[in-house]
Amino acid sequence: MIVFVKLLLAHLLGDFLLQPTTWVLDKEAKKHKSSFLYIHVLLHGILAFALVFESDFLWYALLLTVLHGIIDYVKLRYQTKKSKRFWFLLDQFLHLITLVGIAFFYTNASIDYSLLNANFWIIVTGIVVLTKPASVIIRNIISIWTPEKNAKDNSLENAGNYIGILERLFIFCFLLTHHFEAIGFLLAAKSIFRFGDLKAAKDRKLTEYVLIGTLLSFGIALLIGLLVQFVMR
Repeated sequence: MIVFVKLLLAHLLGDFLLQPTTWVLDKEAKKHKSSFLYIHVLLHGILAFALVFESDFLWYALLLTVLHGIIDYVKLRYQTKKSKRFWFLLDQFLHLITLVGIAFFYTNASIDYSLLNANFWIIVTGIVVLTKPASVIIRNIISIWTPEKNAKDNSLENAGNYIGILERLFIFCFLLTHHFEAIGFLLAAKSIFRFGDLKAAKDRKLTEYVLIGTLLSFGIALLIGLLVQFVMR
């Protein structure tokens, strides 16, 4: 289990936190001719090997690098603007299956529990999931309802994204510390602050869009928090 958690953490770091938007755009434009594709793939192998940190895992890290590159190439080769969401979900699913397979075969040969406590890796992975990965997942799910941008919108750039990340991390922390009542206060506080903006906008679609995004954000945070608690037992 701990090897899979480390590989999942390496994947989340490599695919989301350590992959700038400029890399993504360059890969989509140039596909296999993009140098960032190979840098990205190599980064995944390095992260996986660094987190597992066993000499026996070197060949598995190389295999992971190759498989990740193949999956990413297929996605870039066949995805279109209309099928982008489908290929994103399929891409992440295939990567997840790859991590499960490599962790399964590797742990049959050697398993290492010496690197810190298992709960540490589980909690760190949960935290990483709730940052950019969760934001990307939510954005892809609600992309079909994204309202048109208002020219008079004076909100901060990416403010909604960071607010969502912070609220998910707060919920995660409240769950782990068994302060469930604080989650209700957090939801109420966000509702109060949002109520004025939505009322002033007089836009029902925008209200529904914000509500769906908020409920998805809270739901993912609760799900990850409960899963982490379950695994730690």
